Amino acid sequence: MIRWVAFTFALLAVFYPLLPFLKRLWVGRLPGDFRFRFKGIDFCLPFGSALLWSLLAFLAATLTKLI
Repeated sequence: MIRWVAFTFALLAVFYPLLPFLKRLWVGRLPGDFRFRFKGIDFCLPFGSALLWSLLAFLAATLTKLI
């Protein structure tokens, strides 16, 4: 269980500095993405974007496997 917590914090530490670049790729703007501000810090929980990008990665892996 502690591994998942550590993995989540490591992922967030990598994700938040990349957020300005990822906004150009519509991460955080799709339905299902939650954005909120707490004590002057913007938080983004991109559930919809994660679903879309994982679907695209799955399709790309499937297509490369067929070729």
